[in-house]
Amino acid sequence: MTTQAPPDKSGPLSGYRVLELCSTVSGPACARLLGDFGADVIKVEPPGGDPLRSMGKHAGDISLYAATILRNKRSISVDLKHPKGRQLVRELALKCDLLVDSYRPGVMERLGLGYEELSKENPGLVMVRISGYGQSGPYSQRPGYGAICEAMAGVRNLIGDPDRPPARVAVAATDYLTAVFAAFGAVTALLARKKTGRGQVVDAALYEAAFTQMEAYVPAFETTGYVPQRVGPNLPNMAPNSLYPTRDGGYVLIAANSDATFERLILTMGQPELKDDPLLCSIRARGNNIPYCNEVVSAWTRQHDGPDIEKMLLAAEVPVSRVYTMPDIFADPHFAARGMLTRVPHPQLGELVHPGIVPRLSDTPGRIVKSGPDLGQDTRSILADELGFSESEIDDLLDQKIVYGMAASSDPAGHEPHASKLETD
Repeated sequence: MTTQAPPDKSGPLSGYRVLELCSTVSGPACARLLGDFGADVIKVEPPGGDPLRSMGKHAGDISLYAATILRNKRSISVDLKHPKGRQLVRELALKCDLLVDSYRPGVMERLGLGYEELSKENPGLVMVRISGYGQSGPYSQRPGYGAICEAMAGVRNLIGDPDRPPARVAVAATDYLTAVFAAFGAVTALLARKKTGRGQVVDAALYEAAFTQMEAYVPAFETTGYVPQRVGPNLPNMAPNSLYPTRDGGYVLIAANSDATFERLILTMGQPELKDDPLLCSIRARGNNIPYCNEVVSAWTRQHDGPDIEKMLLAAEVPVSRVYTMPDIFADPHFAARGMLTRVPHPQLGELVHPGIVPRLSDTPGRIVKSGPDLGQDTRSILADELGFSESEIDDLLDQKIVYGMAASSDPAGHEPHASKLETD
């Protein structure tokens, strides 16, 4: 595994400051991407902390998920119900290049933190707004999580086997996809600012990010009336491209999409005569006879163990992979060689393995400087360094429960005071 290099400030986004007012996954993931490439990210959390601190696995009281998705960030805990709390966040926003929020449309405006209000004093501000259904339209006020929005986008209808209800992917795929679109929009808006001198709003909707995956089906439905349905592990109109059982009880995914690749596959299988089978002789023929094609391949894979199938097909340059589990990933040399399992110092755990940085830049790569902070870990330093508060003034804010320091992390409830109004991921 890779051990992370010492922190520096040479990332391509170094010099840009980001204020994150987000909960759960897509917003924090977006800001994490920006932080990975050098942006100074200040995460504003309510007294009970971002609910993501209760998600995933824990080592004692330490949220392992928060330690990775909040990496390279500073944390300040502020009560946005209090007028002084809102004023503090406003002052921070006026000093930032980017503000990322994932509240329901209208909440930021009610807090006095809307784009129209902030841009009067900070015209260069880029505000990235992540929500379930976007900032406009008849559904804009609906609460939305990634799973809900991918159902509306038509994606969920395509996941699973045709004889069973729609399944789900056991990761926050739509949230992370939205985070990438939002981060792309943020950087694009910063580039535009160099030309115009002004910021703008980046409107990233979870359902729209999910819907982009339906690109192939949009013109097909309009033109031909085609309605895609679940096809299990198969790729529609393409074979062999599926999961195939192995002798040792596992599965391999084989993708022999082209005629040339299919010929290499059947040569490895010892059945070169299959190229003359009228049901398998072309891409279209195989795509029209997917069950038959899959059974021919499965009959061969059942005779071999997964690792042996991989060796044989990779030697023949046929795309293939076993279906990995976490132990497989941690044992695989390619993940280690590419830095995708990076050991990062952690103040309580000693070290913590993080997923590596994507994408890889040749001249200005991203860096994992530190694991995610505890709730309110940087409240004092942010108020002092960024807003110029004295120690006595900070003590007063703490005593009034307008801001919270690290002691707030011991709150077992983990509830967000504004959760019913603010959560959108």
